[in-house]
Amino acid sequence: MRQDIIAGRNAVREALRSGRTINKIMLAQGSKNGSIKEVVSLAKDSKIPVQNVERKHLDKIASGMQHQGVVAVAAAKDYTDFDDLLDAAEQQGQPFLVLLDEINDPHNLGAIIRTADAAGADGVIIPRRRSVQLTPTVAKASAGAVEHVPVARVTNLSQTIKKLQDRGVWVVGADMDGELYWNASLDGPIALVIGGEGKGLGRLVKESCDAVVKVPMSGKVNSLNASVASALLTYEVVRQRT
Repeated sequence: MRQDIIAGRNAVREALRSGRTINKIMLAQGSKNGSIKEVVSLAKDSKIPVQNVERKHLDKIASGMQHQGVVAVAAAKDYTDFDDLLDAAEQQGQPFLVLLDEINDPHNLGAIIRTADAAGADGVIIPRRRSVQLTPTVAKASAGAVEHVPVARVTNLSQTIKKLQDRGVWVVGADMDGELYWNASLDGPIALVIGGEGKGLGRLVKESCDAVVKVPMSGKVNSLNASVASALLTYEVVRQRT
């Protein structure tokens, strides 16, 4: 079985809370304070071995990640099947999904997943190619939210958009050619599409969307970080729904 490294107190704690399969927990010698106690307690409840090791050992296996004195060795997280994700979203009521078009920065993906969790989105959809996948760095950047937000991988984002539209989901892309996002209707079954760093939405993906919206830019820089744009649009959906 392939193993992944989960590093950092929040990420390890949320992995334990979610019931993810953990092979063992490793703590830096002397780490006993704060949330470490909760990590140890959760591991004990789940009968997961806890091993005390030298901090330099954690530095090595965490590969540069900020481990904060705790690392979990876990089985790789499974992706959710797209159809299962959509079925589950429909059962909850009005689907709310976030689609990502070639996001390559793991910190952006992690931040987007974290926002999706906070906003109550049903899931995140990413392409199989030309996109960052669910790496340990993504898990760390999500502060554990990756354990609670279903993530599906698809072969073709444009075809996925068509499937969503056939199921009654309104697909809205983020692009500077669109209307102001607060003027758009975002209160029904919806999928937001966020473009990758630098290039934005691909042409075919953009043309596949039902509508395109923009975040107004008044400064000298003509674009926002992808995770920031995603957060603004995600919470506009929340605002309109409530």
